[in-house]
Amino acid sequence: MAFCYSKLSGRIVEIFGTQSAFAVSMGFSKATLSQKLNNKTEFSQEEIYKAINLLKLNASDIPLYFFTLKV
Repeated sequence: MAFCYSKLSGRIVEIFGTQSAFAVSMGFSKATLSQKLNNKTEFSQEEIYKAINLLKLNASDIPLYFFTLKV
């Protein structure tokens, strides 16, 4: 099962300017973030909650940003 992270990627750029800056804030390398956004590895529950806080989102936004299926 693959998820579409285009909305998440857009929000990352909107808030942080670059994926690299967001990766640093999350404690990831740029490569690790890339793997997660490209469905190579999964986001953990802790990572999802940290991300929504950094991206100024609400818990109710989690399904839209993290669980939209890729079509």
